[in-house]
Amino acid sequence: MVSLLLKKEAPLSNIADNLSTSVLVLNQFLMIEYMNPAAEVLFAASLRQSQGQPIKELLPAEPAFIEKIRQVLKDAQGFTQHELALILTDDKRITVDCTVNIGDGDPESCLLIEMKQVDRHLRISREERLLAQNVATRALVRGFAHEVKNPLGGLRGAAQLLEAELPDESLKEYTQIIIGEADRLQSLVDGMLGPNSLPNVTKLNVHEVIERVRSLVLAEVPEGVRIIRNYDVSIPEFMADKDQLIQSVLNIVRNAIEATEGQGTIELKTRIERQLTIGNIRHRHVMRLDITDDGVGIPEEMQQRIFYPMVTSRAEGTGVGLSIAQSLVSRHGGLIECSTQSGKTCFTILLPIEMEKNKDE
Repeated sequence: MVSLLLKKEAPLSNIADNLSTSVLVLNQFLMIEYMNPAAEVLFAASLRQSQGQPIKELLPAEPAFIEKIRQVLKDAQGFTQHELALILTDDKRITVDCTVNIGDGDPESCLLIEMKQVDRHLRISREERLLAQNVATRALVRGFAHEVKNPLGGLRGAAQLLEAELPDESLKEYTQIIIGEADRLQSLVDGMLGPNSLPNVTKLNVHEVIERVRSLVLAEVPEGVRIIRNYDVSIPEFMADKDQLIQSVLNIVRNAIEATEGQGTIELKTRIERQLTIGNIRHRHVMRLDITDDGVGIPEEMQQRIFYPMVTSRAEGTGVGLSIAQSLVSRHGGLIECSTQSGKTCFTILLPIEMEKNKDE
């Protein structure tokens, strides 16, 4: 089938035209001979524009991948690569499963490249993992809090009774240490649990929430940090708990400020996403808030654990801010995602605007 397609037999070209998989055919000089409609959509370029052009015109930022394709011609040996990350001409990033084959094993034959975009499947899988992680974390923290708070209360009460019986005032310094440390541990456990009340939902404008956070952090921002706004003012009001959303956004923005280490830029960007699936639930409209900083980024070994409580790279941090933010957003049927690379970290808050939910088939 591949060799016939490479020879452009009409019936099989028609089949390729109707495939959802992107198909490109290159000659031995890596010039584009053919691309099906799915490839035109993927690369945002028409066959008429691209025919006769080198493949690097579609992938100017991917010299390593193009060299790997060239090696297929030299070795007459194809390859398949799953979850391949590519950068397109407009700096758009995609993830594909890619197969490259050579026609008839002849180095002078054309190359057949098949790409299937898997970003959506990876995103849904990642979201389901984050949601499951949040549920498991909350259950673990609740169990931990129950086991710790009871003995803490007894410890504090015993220290108070002991203090009342001490004949020497100087000895009360030690009972005060016990009481103070018990209170500190109590506060830490309460912080891990976050607010225990149900959301008090009212109709609100998300930009009022963001502006409130911005006003709170302006006094904390070092002189070398810039906060810029990029709002979609057409986003409608929706039902949510204003205080809980302020707390979620505030926790993330403060993390971003710390990541810049006193010198950098933070962008607050709002947009509407349509027909977006969160977990396994599809929503017609979703509010998207991107909080992006150009700071030091998140260490690779921490990236899968940043929403767990007590996970932090700062010696003075408690590691509960992101966990609480995720929990509060989750109560609204939403989710917080994170992407990070050198010089750019983005936390994305996704909140459904309509509460009507349909199962994603």
